[in-house]
Amino acid sequence: MKNRNQLTDNLFILIKSLSASEKRQFSLFVNRLQANNDSKFLNLFKVLSAQKEYDEAALLKATKISKEQLSNVKAHLYHQILTSLRLNPSKRNIPLQLREQFDFAMILYRKGLYQQCLKLLDKLKSQALMYEEKNLGYEILDLEKIIESQYITRSRSNRADILIDQTNELTYLNNIASQLSSLALDMYNIFLKNGYARTDEEAQAVSRHFFKHLPEYDAEKLGFREKLWLYQSYLWFSFITQDFIACYRYATRWVGLFEKNPHLITVHPVFYIKGNHYVLESLYYLNRVEQFEKALDRFEEILGSEPIPEDDNIIVLSFLYVYANKLNLRFMRAQFSGGEELLETIHKKLDRYKDKIDDHHVMVLYYKIACYHFGTQEYTKCIFYLKKIINSKTTQIREDLMCFAHMLNLAAHYQAGLDYRLEALIRTTYNFLIKMNDLHGVQRAVIDFLKGLSNVSPLLIKRRFIELLETLKKFEKDPFERRAFLYLDLISWLESNIYNKPIAQVIGEKVAKRQAES
Repeated sequence: MKNRNQLTDNLFILIKSLSASEKRQFSLFVNRLQANNDSKFLNLFKVLSAQKEYDEAALLKATKISKEQLSNVKAHLYHQILTSLRLNPSKRNIPLQLREQFDFAMILYRKGLYQQCLKLLDKLKSQALMYEEKNLGYEILDLEKIIESQYITRSRSNRADILIDQTNELTYLNNIASQLSSLALDMYNIFLKNGYARTDEEAQAVSRHFFKHLPEYDAEKLGFREKLWLYQSYLWFSFITQDFIACYRYATRWVGLFEKNPHLITVHPVFYIKGNHYVLESLYYLNRVEQFEKALDRFEEILGSEPIPEDDNIIVLSFLYVYANKLNLRFMRAQFSGGEELLETIHKKLDRYKDKIDDHHVMVLYYKIACYHFGTQEYTKCIFYLKKIINSKTTQIREDLMCFAHMLNLAAHYQAGLDYRLEALIRTTYNFLIKMNDLHGVQRAVIDFLKGLSNVSPLLIKRRFIELLETLKKFEKDPFERRAFLYLDLISWLESNIYNKPIAQVIGEKVAKRQAES
């Protein structure tokens, strides 16, 4: 049973998430019975819909519900809203429709109408398997076997053999899917917690863990669902070990599954959207600018296409992925001006969807916004967004993102001329990286460089920048040190100080050179 505070929060958030059409649907749903017209839960719904902030005193006064009754009325209203949404035509997706048909079959079975039940189950089983609802398919087979074993149905003579073979096949596939989905979740959890492997030892440990839990399978027998989990597992494993070519390979296979089975896009739109996002993320880390831009245009076309439903979950995911990648494209093309409208849109949407976005994704956007302001030399704004990450109390932020937020914060303070704060910041950053076990070559070199600046003559500062640049270039190709450059272009930052050029110009010249060579 939910405690009172949790129930209040959940109910209030649920009501505030309803669209105008969903509220109309709910009113029609509860008013279908005359007895509901003046019901307490309907009055509670009307009052909560009008409140901008939850006010229990005003609610009790307006509804005449006693404090003792309130908890039960809230629970009943919560249930009624979910029931209404389930019956809403716009929410009736394929899995819900299939589950409803199975409920009808159970009713027929309990009424003793076995032939009608079997006929419905046979049709339903074909649909369930077509839409990759294999767990439901297994439940259907179980009910078919119960009917066949308990009642004389005069079905085909080989009916029992067919049901046994189908059960064995689904048992195998469901077992493989279960193991692969657990492995994919495990890899994703490791990536969210730690980010990329920091050393060769970590990469080997992740590799041993991955292949130990990768189940044996017959590739010829795998269906859509099993391949989807397999590609996801390999994708996260490849991200952790920084094999971005493999990331791109498995992300494209993931998307390709849907393109070969377009009828499943409507059933699993979130997976289709995520697959396209990881194609973009892989291309970003591979720095394939032209491919990235075409893929981003294609992604926006896909999001506006008919198979993608317009529900709240899709709208929020689309925002996160499209706008994070729009910022990535600006970084890839060194476009550090004219982004005010883009940033304004991001802030508006973050505010609009604040109750539906987890802290990690918010902080990822903040880090990208901070990087953008670093590129435009707006260091105070850069520091403002980095502080939101550094001072965050949430445990959802990836450790490596937090580490590089500290590093960029140091660079931004130096560039902003806030030298008086550097010593304390260096000490805080150093202690944080030690605690995170993330003090490697790149971080140590930058901290040592900044730590020694206070004792260096202004005439010799450029020489120190050159020395640090030479040190960092040794790390640029190191598979476990180069991750620092995925978050912050330290090389371009140093070159901008050495050659007295804006960092945007330095990155822009590199982009132009790569395009000329390609």
